[in-house]
Parts: sequence; structure tokens; C-alpha cells
Amino acid sequence: MQHKKGTHPVRNTILVMLLLLIIGGLAYGMSRYRSLKNSVNSSFKASGLTKERNVTNQLSSKKPISILLLGTDTGSFGRSDRGRTDSMMVVTINPKINKTTVTSVPRDTAVSIPGYTSDSPSKINAAYAWGGTKTTIKTVQKMLNIPIDFYALVNLGGLKKVVNKVGGVDVTPTLSFSNLGYTFKKGIKTHMNGKKALAYVDMRYKDPQGDYGRQTRQRSVLMAIVHKTGSVSALLNQEFIDSISSETQTDLTFDDLTMIAKDYRTATKNVKQTHLQGTGKELNDQSMEVMKKSELQRVTNFIRNGLSLSYKKTGSIAVFSSTNSKSKSRSSSSSSTGTNATTANSGTNNSDYGYGY
Repeated sequence: MQHKKGTHPVRNTILVMLLLLIIGGLAYGMSRYRSLKNSVNSSFKASGLTKERNVTNQLSSKKPISILLLGTDTGSFGRSDRGRTDSMMVVTINPKINKTTVTSVPRDTAVSIPGYTSDSPSKINAAYAWGGTKTTIKTVQKMLNIPIDFYALVNLGGLKKVVNKVGGVDVTPTLSFSNLGYTFKKGIKTHMNGKKALAYVDMRYKDPQGDYGRQTRQRSVLMAIVHKTGSVSALLNQEFIDSISSETQTDLTFDDLTMIAKDYRTATKNVKQTHLQGTGKELNDQSMEVMKKSELQRVTNFIRNGLSLSYKKTGSIAVFSSTNSKSKSRSSSSSSTGTNATTANSGTNNSDYGYGY
């Protein structure tokens, strides 16, 4: 099955900007950053959710922070039809131990979305369509029992603009395939402009690892942008910031970013990556990714360790698999084996699966 054009590309431009600000650091002078303050702050929008931690204190004390990165494809953010998030990553930056973590969350992860339990189980990417960033943040926090300090949402046009602005990126494909008029050969370094990069990260159904393979390709393009020589100077200009301001939305202010650039950049030299790995199941007549409880706990531990937080049990709203299920399973080479799932609210066999209590 082939995606229609523009349906599921990565839109993590705000992370690119954030990491470039951090990696660029003081090399370009804080005065230059301040000249862009109004443009950066034009993308500011509070989530509407009370934060679990005092984020001002976290930054001023140089304590670890977390950022939820979301990608969507809805045209301009002034549109009323929000659509669903197609990319979701939890990033932690810890200057105390000089470590950054990036955790990808599959868009089809089966959860009970807070405030919408009558529709459970649902795909996690519905949280944004139904309740915006407020519900999305709440869902991720409750699913993994972690604090989210900031969020950043970026739209389709952002990645393409960034890649083109830096003169394209060189990426070595992880498999051979064709998509949206472009052909990629496994192991052959390929130069990609914005459109080609989108075609590379867009494909999912031809990848034997499904969405997990797509997440890997997303991160490879992202890091290619970050590490490209001269990319910082290319992006830190008024014209470019203005051009993507309509594509991004975040509760990170310009002052927050400059504090991160000053105090957190050494942590980005040591990046650890992972993803939440599930098993494909048919629930509520939809294909969803169901997690083992042990996998949910592993990811909770990974993120909490990245934040230097003590151990806590994983959250309570993800659908988790059990061994006695008779529910329908779809094959997936990237999925765990020997697991099945049920849920308390789907109208199917409730004893076969449940939430991560």
C-alpha cells in the first residue's frame, strides 16, 4: 500500500532549530540570537496544561529537561482541522551527566486517551486531533509516568525548508525502495534536497520494519542536518526564521532556547536513542501497536534515567499485551513475538488484555 504524497513525512524542524542553537552555542554570539527574538517568540503557544515541574527552575538551575516533539501535516496552524500527529519523540537533555536521549513513540500505539476513554482503545496520534497539545502531553505523561517540560510542534513545510536551506543533506539509505518519484539504494550515500528527504522519510509500508523503520530514517535525516558543516550559520538568519515561524508551535521561548544553548549544549555530544517497540494488533477495527508491560517499563526507565529521576512504575493508560489473548494479530517483522492484547473498553474479550496499571 502506498501513501499519498505528503501524508506521513517527519516534521521535526523545531528540534533541528533547537539542536542547532545548542550546538552552535556561543560561537555566533548571543546578541545575534536576540536579534531573532521576536520571530522565534511568534511561534510561542502555551499548551494549556499545568506543568508537573517548575520549568523555570529546571533551566535556571541547569537541571535535566524533557521536550515532547510532535510532527503534523495540517497546512497552517490557523486551520481548524488539526489532523493527527504522525511523528512523536521524547527528548531529554541532561547537562549533569552530559547526555541526551531521543525516544520515538509509534503513532499507532494503543492507549486510553484521557478525556476520551469511551473511545478506548485509540491510537496515540488521535490525542492531538481530539484535544490538541494539552491532551497529547497528558497522554504521554500518563502512558509512561514521566514529566514533559516543554513541547514543540512542527508542520510539513518545515523539514523541506531546513534541508533546502543547508544545501541538502547526505544520507546513506538503510534499504532500497522507490517513493514519490525518487529511488533509494541501500548502502549508497545519497544527496537529498527537501523533497527527496521527505520522500525518504515518508515511506512506511514497503519497509519490513514498518513505522519503526521509518522512525530510524527520520532520525538519520535529522542528524544529517544537525551535523552538516555550515548548517548553523545558514539557518541563523532573520529571513529563514521568519519563513518557518508559521510552520512551528512551541512553549519554548527565545530566552529558554538561549539558556539551553548556553548551559546544555555539551549534553548533545552524547546522544542515546531508542523507540517503544510493540506488536501489531487489530483493535476496534484498527491496526494498532500493543506493548508488553515490560517494554513500557523499559522505556519509562530509559527516559527517567535521562532526567536523573528515581525509579517509578510505568504509566496506566497504554494497552499492554498478555499471553492468553485470542484477539486477531497481524504479522510484523519488527514486532515482539508471542503476545496478544485485549482492552477493558473495546467491547471485545476484556480478560485478554488491559491497561498498564
